[in-house]
Formats: sequence, structure tokens, C-alpha cells
Amino acid sequence: MDYVPITPFGRTVDTAVLAHQKWTDTPLPPEGVNKWEVLRELTVARRAFEVSDRELAVLQALLSFHPETILGGNSADLLVFPSNAAICERLNGMACSTMRRHLAGLVRAGLLIRRDSPNGKRYVRRFGDDRQAFGFDLTPLVVRFAEICEHAEAQRAQEEQFARLRRSVSLMRRDLAGLAAYGAETRPEAGFWADLLALSAAVARDLRRKLELADLRNMTAQLEHALDTARDVLDGVKSSNTSTKDAKNEHHHQNSNKDPNDLEPCLEQAKGNGSSSEEPDVPIDERLPNIPIGLVLAVCAEIQTYADRPIRHWHDLVRVAETVRPMMGISPDAWQNACEAMGPEEAAVVVVAMLQRFEEIKSPGGYLRHLTQKAEQGAFSCGPMVMALMRRDKAA
Repeated sequence: MDYVPITPFGRTVDTAVLAHQKWTDTPLPPEGVNKWEVLRELTVARRAFEVSDRELAVLQALLSFHPETILGGNSADLLVFPSNAAICERLNGMACSTMRRHLAGLVRAGLLIRRDSPNGKRYVRRFGDDRQAFGFDLTPLVVRFAEICEHAEAQRAQEEQFARLRRSVSLMRRDLAGLAAYGAETRPEAGFWADLLALSAAVARDLRRKLELADLRNMTAQLEHALDTARDVLDGVKSSNTSTKDAKNEHHHQNSNKDPNDLEPCLEQAKGNGSSSEEPDVPIDERLPNIPIGLVLAVCAEIQTYADRPIRHWHDLVRVAETVRPMMGISPDAWQNACEAMGPEEAAVVVVAMLQRFEEIKSPGGYLRHLTQKAEQGAFSCGPMVMALMRRDKAA
């Protein structure tokens, strides 16, 4: 049996070299792994393994020298032995010194193992049916595939959390700017509306730069406090003294006494029917539904069951709708398309209205896509949808 070398040619032995040798003693999975799937998952999880995109490009070139798509499985031959010149050629002429530096990074990360020959060259020698090869061992990619996938999923979950939190901050900032402008007109004696507008403007500037998750959490806490302060002044009540059940009753009682003409904005014509929009220059994701949020919550009270705190602002409604959406069988793609066509707030109103009559809807995802298509044509508004639910409740 040929001896398998451990030490790299012309290089000192360190703890990393010895630690990564353990992967060669781990049994290969019998089904093997797809080498390109390993590369895709590792691209997502690269921060966990401290490898750069240039190092992954070098790894991609090395994988291309292996003749099989499946690594492991029926074949335990996982060595590739291209020359430095061949690797650089597949890397579109990358400098040899740069390529060697990236190879060293992959070895340090435990994604490759060097199997150097006595003179450091990479080659294969055949002895009848047997052969002896020296080069780079791809075994760690196979035996660490499950670990790579776990890190990739964790990274995707973190990115999704970051995207959702950033979206919430953007919606909260918009709510704060609207409430501050409204408060300055109706309750100028409060005196802090300029500070709230300044906070909204500062958050808008911060959102243009690169942020960390901790930054978004701090901004969320500031905006929540500012929004609660604004609503307490505008509503004349303290949220801490109002239970969710009482809020539902108060909203319902308040709206039941309104003149039906007050709800007329909910019955606006579709934007595609020749009527002029009140905000023609405002992007769709910057427009709020032309319907009071209090009316939505009074008519669609079922959504309160899924809220961890009272829903007081549009961004609260969007957040809870995003939570309920998977339970209703609405795919992320359908939800994203609805947000792009209607705006996040109006899409949230549609979801909570669907939840209110969930037992009557056979395919919530298909129904939402149908309404999204109408919205794209300018032939849909959530106002009539909510009003129809209110008339049904009164008739019951």
C-alpha cells in the first residue's frame, strides 16, 4: 500500500494542517454529493468558513478538473492534480502568485488537503490497474457537506431576518413621517413633531448606508417609541392601559356610528379606469391604503389573534400579515408580487381580509395572485373588499 503524505512540500506543519487531516479518516457518504451543489452552498456559507469570493473561484476551477459531477459515491478517487499553469488558465489568466495564495486559504479553511509528491509536483503514476496521484484532495468537501449546508441555511435565515427588519424600519419611518406631519397640523401644541420629523429623516439617511443587524434593532426600538408617543397624543389614550379586546370593541363602536359618507374613500375607482390618483408621483410602495387602519382592524378582527402586541400602525399590520401568510398557504413569491403590485400595506389588508373569511377561500395563494394581477392592471382596491366584509357582518 502506498503511503499517503501528510506534510506539505516545502512548507511548515501547523495545527491547521494536522487538524484537517481528520477529514480523510471520515467515511464518505454512499450516495456522494454533487460538486456544483457543494460550491453553491459554500458560496452562501463562505463567511462561516472565512473564504473569499476569489478563493471560491479557485475552488470552482479545481472542481472542473474532476471528471465526475458526483464526488464520492461509487468512486473514492477525489484527487485532482492540475499544474499551476492549468489552474491559472481556467481562472482567465490570474497571476500564479495570487492563485497560490488563494489555494493556501482554501487549505487553511479545511476545504482542501494537499497531497504533495516528494518534489512538490502534482501528477499521477499508473501501475497496471493501480495508480498513485499527488495533488489536492477534495474529500473535505464531501464529508463536510452537511456542515456546509447548515451554515448556508443559517446565513439565509439571517439574511431574511435582516431584510424583514430593514423593511419594517422603512415602513415605520414612513408612518412616523406621516403621523408627525398630521400631528403638526392638528396638535401643534405638543411641540415635538419637528423632532419626530428629524428622526424620520435621519433614519432615511441611515438606510442608504450599510447597516448591521444591531443597527436595525436600535432603529426599530427608537421608531417604536416615537410612534407610540405620536399615537398616544393623537389618539388621546395610553396603549399600556388598553387591552387588545377593548381595542377591538372601541374601534367597532367608533366606526358603527360614522356616517357612511365618511367611508366613501374606501370605494374609490380603480386607478386604471381613468380617475386621477391623489398621489400620482408617489411610488406604489410609498402609498398608504385609502382606508382607515381602525376600520380594517374592526372589520378583520381575526388578525388580532396572531398579534403579539396591539396593532396600532400600518407597519404593525404588515408585520403580522407576514407572520400569518405562511399559515394560510401563501408562498413567499405570491406575497412579494402582491407587495410590489399593491404596496406592502394594501397587500397586508388583503391578507387579513382573506383571513377573516379563510374557510370560504379554497386557494388563498391563487386568490392573492388573482388580485395581484388586477392590481397590476390598475383594477383593484382593498377598500371595497373591506366594506363588503363590514356589510356582511351587519347583515348577519
